[in-house]
Amino acid sequence: MKLKYLTPMLESRDMPGTIEFYTTILGFTLRGIFKQEERITWCDLVRDDVSIMFSLPNEHMNYGKILLSGSLYINVEDADEAWDSLKDKCEVVYPIDNFIYEMREFAIKDNNGYVLNFAAPVMK
Repeated sequence: MKLKYLTPMLESRDMPGTIEFYTTILGFTLRGIFKQEERITWCDLVRDDVSIMFSLPNEHMNYGKILLSGSLYINVEDADEAWDSLKDKCEVVYPIDNFIYEMREFAIKDNNGYVLNFAAPVMK
């Protein structure tokens, strides 16, 4: 079995807000959308090599609250540039810093409460 790529599918109770956050704040593009009775029930957001899908709660996935116990770790070319562009637009989980595992990173929350880490290798 060959794995090709991973695209997270996350639950959102506010699809218009999620699309707005990811396109306006993070610079993603809305690549796909599905509606039922004029209500957005699924979307696919993409920026460069990163893709994240969101769906409304449904009969198969309806957890009642955000359950992701980890975070989405997004590698970027320049962590400082990402920090400068996001720090005043989002809820910061922790500010930019160098970590012992030689990554420079920070974390924010999206409009749903999911934690997004942005990281780049520490330049030596």
